[in-house]
Amino acid sequence: MWFEILIFTSVLLYLLYRASTVNHDFFKKRGIPFAKPIPFLGNFWEMLMGGRSMLNVLYDIYNEHNGKVYGVFDQSQPVLMIKDPELIKQITVKDFDHFVNHRTFPNADDTKHLFAASLFMMQDNKWKDMRSTLSPAFTGSKMRSMFQLMNEVAQHTLTHLKSQTELKSPQGLELEIKDFITRYTNDIIASTAFGLQVNSYRDADNEFYSSGKIMTTFTLKQGLTFFLFGYFSKIMNFFNIDLFDKKSTNYFMRLVLDTMKYRQQHNIFRPDMINILMEARGMLKGHDKITNREWTDIDIVGQCFLFFFAGFETSSSLSCFTIHELMENPDIQEKLFEEVEEVNQQLNGQPPTYEAIMEMKYMDMVLKESLRKWPPATVVDRKCNTDITYDLDDGMKVDLKKGDGVWLPIAALHRDPKYFENPTKFDPERFSEENKDAINQFAYMPFGVGPRNCIGSRFALLETKVLVYYLLREFKFEKASKTCIPLELKASGLQLAAKNGFWIKFVPRL
Repeated sequence: MWFEILIFTSVLLYLLYRASTVNHDFFKKRGIPFAKPIPFLGNFWEMLMGGRSMLNVLYDIYNEHNGKVYGVFDQSQPVLMIKDPELIKQITVKDFDHFVNHRTFPNADDTKHLFAASLFMMQDNKWKDMRSTLSPAFTGSKMRSMFQLMNEVAQHTLTHLKSQTELKSPQGLELEIKDFITRYTNDIIASTAFGLQVNSYRDADNEFYSSGKIMTTFTLKQGLTFFLFGYFSKIMNFFNIDLFDKKSTNYFMRLVLDTMKYRQQHNIFRPDMINILMEARGMLKGHDKITNREWTDIDIVGQCFLFFFAGFETSSSLSCFTIHELMENPDIQEKLFEEVEEVNQQLNGQPPTYEAIMEMKYMDMVLKESLRKWPPATVVDRKCNTDITYDLDDGMKVDLKKGDGVWLPIAALHRDPKYFENPTKFDPERFSEENKDAINQFAYMPFGVGPRNCIGSRFALLETKVLVYYLLREFKFEKASKTCIPLELKASGLQLAAKNGFWIKFVPRL
């Protein structure tokens, strides 16, 4: 019997090996230079095994070859890395109809998984319909109405920090700020998207925050689940295995659908995402449906889930990296404080207005530089849906077939000295009125580029500006005893995070 088990195991391993290497000659057949992959893990095995950060692995592979395109393997899937801004412009804008969609997990079932049903993963006309449905939620007028909700959350965030400083260390409070800021972004999302009044400082273990924390924490188990979906999605779907914690996703399903039902029954209107989605389903009296498409429950909840997932982690990371850079560069911090203080005096100490925040030019420069050095996504992808050929000016010919995937290596482009001089230096002056026109917009794309860019970018920037304004007005950001300079990145996950946390000493201003 043991002999039969051994034979069966050997055959199974051989078949898995063959399945993982079947595409390894993909680029060789097309005459495209490529990075040699490892079976099962592709070129990003160091990141998958928790050895190095995605940014560092990506940057090294990006610099292996000087050409405009380079073949890489995302696990077993061949992907063409596009290194040339002009070709990126061609793919994402001029030839967008050839590259409308993101790649998906093979056979991912968007009727079961919230992430698969989200705007990010939707395809073709379904994506276009949902994009047009959600776009009104992120217009300037909607941002203005949401700003008051952000202001309220920022104020109770500041109140909490001041009380903790007075209680624990009046001369300066040392704090790992990731959890602190994530609670801020969590409460903003709860208010602006879900219509919930949550104070995650006072009620530290509230279900809304706890569920989000579980879903956005990259664990070995979650990494294994994503890995298995890449190879065995049919089996994963058959056994009803979800990409994310089932209890947490069920919580969001109940929350959104129950809220919509309650609002419809009581004729409640609130300028948030749920209201937009209710309108899309024709649930509001006196409002016609935005599209004729019938949206399912999972289609609707998937959009709220994506907004939460992206905002919970992405916005908090932007704030953390920005505050760290301000701490590490006191001259830049002082210049930004001067702008904050100028606005504060103009407002006579009253809470900032939407117009005042939006007119802060140096604040905008600081955040743009933070997004350059520490982008929310290291790469974004596209999938070719119609064959197309590119004749590059270096004499290379690239044939893209239906189903081929391409990568736009955002983090590597942002650190390429061809496009950003001294790229490891934090320098907001790159984005000054005098210098910003010199930046190639297809080498700087922190929120993606083209029609499929991030729909919530304005929202993320606004909530970060509000928080930085309030904190910098009341505190200096100084080095704490556990601060790591230069910052070391966590060696797991696709998003950037500090290896030992973001430690800041908040010193009250006199």
